[in-house]
Amino acid sequence: MKQDVIVIGAGIIGLATAERFLLKGAKVTILERNKVGLESSWAGGGILSPLCPWDYSDDVTRLTSYSASRFPIWISSLHKATEIDPEYETSGMLVLPPYNIEIAQQWCSMREIKMERRTVSNTSVARNSKETDDATTYDHALFLPDIAQVRNPRLLRALHYRVVQLGGRIIENCEVMRLKATQQKIQSITSSRGEFIADYTVVSAGAWSKEVLGVHALKLDIKPIKGQMLLFKFDITPPLHAILVKKGLYIIPRRDGHLLIGSTLEDVGFDKQTTVSARNHLLMRAQAILPILHTQPILRQWSGLRPASLDNIPTIGQHPMIKNLFINSGHFRYGVTMAPASAEILVNEITGTRQPFDINPYQRGWNFH
Repeated sequence: MKQDVIVIGAGIIGLATAERFLLKGAKVTILERNKVGLESSWAGGGILSPLCPWDYSDDVTRLTSYSASRFPIWISSLHKATEIDPEYETSGMLVLPPYNIEIAQQWCSMREIKMERRTVSNTSVARNSKETDDATTYDHALFLPDIAQVRNPRLLRALHYRVVQLGGRIIENCEVMRLKATQQKIQSITSSRGEFIADYTVVSAGAWSKEVLGVHALKLDIKPIKGQMLLFKFDITPPLHAILVKKGLYIIPRRDGHLLIGSTLEDVGFDKQTTVSARNHLLMRAQAILPILHTQPILRQWSGLRPASLDNIPTIGQHPMIKNLFINSGHFRYGVTMAPASAEILVNEITGTRQPFDINPYQRGWNFH
């Protein structure tokens, strides 16, 4: 395609979309209100699956499963082109009770997803830990061996490098103020860095997408939900082999000894301040699962604003009234997981390419409420 494309937002979704357009031959400019990849995309954990996928609708798990299947080739090509390793790793995920074991097993069985029933304790889940008399035992833990993870900041660096390498232009500190539309078409984009014109405009501004769209947002319901996280560092390797999940809390081991604890869900608008109460809540729950954390200092605490949407279903596709305006946003907790598939679907729609599955569920966001 020969068209000019403007992508608003340089998070994981915006960068993945831009890369896909560039590989198709388009000329792409990304407008980013802050710095590349420093919002929700950077702040998340990088688990390439919903925490308990059986708790989500088929519309969510169809997109996450397809997208996760695209990661190995995508990461390999990025690594080869940029020499930046996003640290894609199939670490597996251990889900601790409480959860509905019957529903979980049925869900996995119907989709032929590998699973293993396990009995574990809060000491045995860690490397080189000794059982104690007061250890908590979980009789119905479920291990999903094929769940993978990626290291968000490294993936963002690789994508940033790749977009520039392919000829994409990224303009940082560029806040979009207005999308000027006449005759069912975006004529120009007014920003803090001047006016921009393109054949297509794609809004991938995460939690800020509704604000960017302004009067064109219609009934789209995307809003910020804050998530706070903690970071620990072990000398050699983290005490876990796999991702641990328990009732919305997750613990993620990295190759170099870092350990991530997340995450809160806070409906507080665009407030990104970290809080002592969130730190204490996350720490108390994590220590109950992993007692070794009692002796480890917190290395860092941070927050990000997720683009929340109804039922975690993103909106991907053309505006109902403006022909050259598109959106790829509202991925809530799973923007990284859904990134390659969402970019593929969006670019397929513009280029008229056959979609991998029915995409209608991801175009209903304009009409909610």
